Amino acid sequence: MEKQKTNGKTKKGTGGYSNITVKKETATRFRNYSKRFNKSHSEVLDGMIQYFKENNLEPFGEGTKIILDSIKKLERQMMKKFDRLIAIIKNMEKTSIRPTYEMMLILYEAYVKDGRKPKREPVKIQEERKDFLEPRNTVPKTEHERILQEFKEYKKHCHEILNSVEKVEPMMGKPYLKINMGIGDFESIKYQLR
Repeated sequence: MEKQKTNGKTKKGTGGYSNITVKKETATRFRNYSKRFNKSHSEVLDGMIQYFKENNLEPFGEGTKIILDSIKKLERQMMKKFDRLIAIIKNMEKTSIRPTYEMMLILYEAYVKDGRKPKREPVKIQEERKDFLEPRNTVPKTEHERILQEFKEYKKHCHEILNSVEKVEPMMGKPYLKINMGIGDFESIKYQLR
């Protein structure tokens, strides 16, 4: 480290110092600006010069204006793209997300009003698929109607038999039931039930 004498005092530094004459307002602005970086005035000024060189910027040239204009143009384009994205997201929320949410909410409220709690039942895909593939036991309509007609006739015949039953209470012994039916009718019923 070199030591430099100024006005009889010694200061530490890496190189010699030089005075630059600037306006008082400019010096105040620069001091306030360099306080933001927590570095010495020399380091801030050196960093600014390095930045201008690396980015080919001239503080008073046309290049700076062109770069600033292109940055502003890029910013406007990005803002338009952000506006489009926001519009797309809002549209999705209106058309798909919000209606689905509201339908689920309505269904849930219906469960709560009924006093039921929603159940989580396991999905039985295999059983449903298996049931779908198996042949079903179906009866043609005419066959179904014929079976219904036979059942009605059988039911009617059973009512006739029940109506012909009478209770007998003998003087001695237990009471018993007696069917008032001819032998031919009895044989006919036996034949039908085979």
